[in-house]
Amino acid sequence: MPEAASATRATIGDSEFDRDTAVTRRAPGVYDIDLSAGWTIISAVNGGYLLAVLGRALADALPHADPFTISAHYLTASQPGPAVIRTDVVRTGRTLSTGQASLFQYDEEGKEVERIRVLASYGDLDSLPDDVRTTAEPPVIPPMDQCFGPQDGPAPVEGSSAITDRLMLKLDPSTLGWALGAPSGKGEMRSWFGLADGRDADPFSLLLAVDALPPTAFEIGLKGWVPTVELTVHIRCRPAPGPLRVSITTRNLAGGFLEEDAEVWDSEDRMVAQSRQLARVRLP
Repeated sequence: MPEAASATRATIGDSEFDRDTAVTRRAPGVYDIDLSAGWTIISAVNGGYLLAVLGRALADALPHADPFTISAHYLTASQPGPAVIRTDVVRTGRTLSTGQASLFQYDEEGKEVERIRVLASYGDLDSLPDDVRTTAEPPVIPPMDQCFGPQDGPAPVEGSSAITDRLMLKLDPSTLGWALGAPSGKGEMRSWFGLADGRDADPFSLLLAVDALPPTAFEIGLKGWVPTVELTVHIRCRPAPGPLRVSITTRNLAGGFLEEDAEVWDSEDRMVAQSRQLARVRLP
């Protein structure tokens, strides 16, 4: 873990991530938040951080606490500053409840603008059976001391942002050709992942993890912002303490859009989250 984490290790519920994703209930189903500039990519707020924010609002609005699946459509780029979240309970059941939520901000003319809309189902992760039947295998990533993060470069990576200071990222060298001016041409990105203050992962930080690595478009040979159009995340189980491993792949770039399939694995070699997103790329 990074030096920042080894000094004073933050805990779940008492960390910068928890404070910056906390929402305040204004009225039933309505929540206020001040989106932190600490989770921005250039000037836009990171999509995974936004998903965690809306995820917390839905956890308060629904009778179940844990996100099982959440799908988000990113309508306009969110900016740091005040925002309001409006939630609606769609259905409640014994094991699952479903709700929707939208985040709004005001534009320069004072008009309310919807930034992101989500539909999600929540349950109790601790109630799930232990039976696992899978052909999935954890990603093979070199030991952490043989991987590289933003702090290992001679200069800030182009397009780097405030969010990198709040993450522990150690990327697989085989997916770092883009940073050296020699992208592999493969749509792959793999990394060790954690929060810089040492806070262990929980279901809400998994919503951040699937969207926190550099875009696979970089390793394909493209540059610039890769905005998310739609992102769906499945939380499979509560992660064990320790660093996560994140693997993201892209198989098809066409028409200026690509998909990114992510897997997140915990320290006990369990797949704890999966996601797929559609993103727009800037072609030469």
